[in-house]
Amino acid sequence: MMPPRLARLHGATLNTFRGLAHALRSEAALREECALLAVALPVGLVVAPSVAWYVALIAAVLLIMAVELLNTGIEKLADHVTPEWNRDIGIVKDIGSAAVFCVLLLAGLVWGVALALRLGLL
Repeated sequence: MMPPRLARLHGATLNTFRGLAHALRSEAALREECALLAVALPVGLVVAPSVAWYVALIAAVLLIMAVELLNTGIEKLADHVTPEWNRDIGIVKDIGSAAVFCVLLLAGLVWGVALALRLGLL
């Protein structure tokens, strides 16, 4: 028998992987972001001017994925609450999409500056 703290951690980990697996099966955007992470891990080693920059580059991609997961959760909940089209639910979904866009811009900025530093442009 597992100690209570480990049992809770084990259960939380299973929930995490179950949610991630479901999101990967149902969301093309998340699959694309996972592919981006797979490319970013080795490419970041070349682009990053330092270890700290490498961490920032990978963190930016992971942040995209985290916000995408939150947006997906909001959309799934909204669809469950109101399956038919609803103007207010549409606004909520658009706001979630805007959050993903903001973090995509942030990641682009971080990667762009790191690349400019690596190329000696900054």
